[in-house]
Amino acid sequence: MADDKFRDPQGGGSLILAWQATNKTVLIVGGGAVAAGRAFNALEADARVVIVAPDINAELQYRVDRGQVSWRSRKFEDTDLEGADMVLTAIGDADESRRIVGVCRQLRIPVNAADINDLCDFWFMSTHRDHSVQIAVSTNSKAPRLANRIRRQVAAALPRGTGLAVEQIGRLRKRIREADPKPENSKRRMAWLMQLCDYWPIEQLANLDSDNIDSLLEAYVRNDAPQTITIAQDSVSVSSSDGVPSPVLHGQLVPDSVISAQPLNGKRGKLTLVGAGLGDPELLTVRAHRALLEADVVLADKLIPEPVLGIIKCEVYTARKFPGIATEAQDDLYRRGLEELAKGRHVVRLKQGDPFVYGRGGEEILFFRKHGYEPEVIPGLTSAINGPGLCGIPVTHRGVADQVLVLSGADRNGALPAIPQHLATRTLVILMSVKRLSQITQLLGQSGHPPDLPIAIVERAGCPDQRTVRGTLETIVDIVDRVGHNAPGLIVAGFAVNVLSDAAIEDRYLDESTMGLHSTE
Repeated sequence: MADDKFRDPQGGGSLILAWQATNKTVLIVGGGAVAAGRAFNALEADARVVIVAPDINAELQYRVDRGQVSWRSRKFEDTDLEGADMVLTAIGDADESRRIVGVCRQLRIPVNAADINDLCDFWFMSTHRDHSVQIAVSTNSKAPRLANRIRRQVAAALPRGTGLAVEQIGRLRKRIREADPKPENSKRRMAWLMQLCDYWPIEQLANLDSDNIDSLLEAYVRNDAPQTITIAQDSVSVSSSDGVPSPVLHGQLVPDSVISAQPLNGKRGKLTLVGAGLGDPELLTVRAHRALLEADVVLADKLIPEPVLGIIKCEVYTARKFPGIATEAQDDLYRRGLEELAKGRHVVRLKQGDPFVYGRGGEEILFFRKHGYEPEVIPGLTSAINGPGLCGIPVTHRGVADQVLVLSGADRNGALPAIPQHLATRTLVILMSVKRLSQITQLLGQSGHPPDLPIAIVERAGCPDQRTVRGTLETIVDIVDRVGHNAPGLIVAGFAVNVLSDAAIEDRYLDESTMGLHSTE
């Protein structure tokens, strides 16, 4: 039995499922506007639709005339239920609806009675459909009109081409299964496709054509990692001997010397290094926003949130930095940047947070300076300071914390950070570290940090779904194991973590019944 704390106090609990309706028979009792709407939904799901009603409206008559639905021109009879997989009543006679529901229950046929919520085995939700993508919003039949509004807002936030991207991935997935059908290779297939789905921009997936899918299939067969494959609108990449994609112009490999020293059209390119901040476009600086609008091409880190990418009007090329090939991916960005600069284009290198706080911004300036380009730098808000601040955690506070130390969860070789001995007035902010939380907490304990030291995991700061998970050095690992983690995130350790929490919250963050969660909204 489910714990009572998860039950809707109004008795409106429901389980959202996607019902496979293809070639199933949906019986609709009624012939008015509501019945017509139900018929449209069922037909969209490829169901067989049977209408039972003495009269039907013009929309249903249109569908009958074209053979889309069957019509039994009379009142409902119990024998109509034979062969029905689902029943929908849409009539004004509440007593008859109740009787039909009772017969359906005896025959174990799922049934929905329009406007009689207590009789329904299920409800229709407010849905958005884009190709194979379906998004449904349910209010458990309490506020259908508000569900429509919520659905419109959710749909408006989707990246451009979401439905088409799903269709293209479906085509590629089918081709891969046909080329490599062995059950023992299912994990390989899933892992390979997962990298495409998780890290390639939705817009790029939507633009895949048959030739691109053929190329991706060939790459899978060769066991090439998806992050080493480049498919752009106006250029193609091929793998060089060291496995790093090299730029191609007009079918010829372009040497670095040509890219850096010989502009192809006599116009020298411009490079701008931009910090994207925390994920909310409204937190971009005015100068950063202007640079993104003026760019000819944007080279973006893979973790740049969709809302920021959404304001960009030009081509976006996304870095494919995965564990184990970060250096190769960085080289790929360098090559692409030089190629675009050689065309005389304005290239914006878009980095998460601030480019100079664990963003390799200095390295990139030195690289492009070596090739004759001096980047303009536009700073961004760093998550190290502003991430905790957005979640109600000041990294310094008079009388509590007078210094802050920012660390990375791993150096370039993957080693854990060197954590200094505990100092009560210091706040530690550890970036890119939540996946190694257990090891980090062990290091903190070994360096003298007390078991009751407040710890916060700040997730997706600046995004609509930002979250703070609170605990102590002793409890935080178990709490995160229970509630999960939404990347990207960082660790904040120190007594400043709870300085803005009121007494109730301060007591709650240790209470396991709250699972360590603290809303930041």
